Amino acid sequence: MSRQIFQLKISLAGVRPAVWRRVLVPGGYTLDRLHRVVQHGMGWRDCHLHSFEIEGRQYGEPDPDGELALHDELDARLDALVGKGSRFHYTYDFGDWWEHDLLVEDAFTAEPDERYPSCLDGERACPPEGVGGAVGYRALLAVLADPGHPEHAETRDRVGDRFDPAAFDADRAGTLLRRFC
Repeated sequence: MSRQIFQLKISLAGVRPAVWRRVLVPGGYTLDRLHRVVQHGMGWRDCHLHSFEIEGRQYGEPDPDGELALHDELDARLDALVGKGSRFHYTYDFGDWWEHDLLVEDAFTAEPDERYPSCLDGERACPPEGVGGAVGYRALLAVLADPGHPEHAETRDRVGDRFDPAAFDADRAGTLLRRFC
């Protein structure tokens, strides 16, 4: 039996310049595995809660206290919920509220010698965790771009010298996807 592969474009909403990834994911993945694809593909550290919204239904890890009405992501297969041309949403960190738009750009039969999931392409680094969402990230980028800003040195220390907002390495992201997803 051949496996169906979905080509997804994952875009971080509300962030300019755009931060996005193009990944190939088996259609048989459950949403908990797709969560890991988004985390490792984008560059998040999986430190916060998350949810998917597909056609008005919320999916995620069930809340034992029942405060969040989520359908169990372990029971939801990607290919049962979406198809080519489908759009849906993933939210990460309910404090910073990072919204991701996902588009199923294509669906095709898996290549027998290819390993999935994989990262085809993308642009720009994922924002650091805990910067205050899209608004906080815009402020952080402005401070980093201005060496004369009074908070420049402190901000650079907080995000680290290696953080380059323009950098993205699709091969590294692909390696992380294959290793952890």
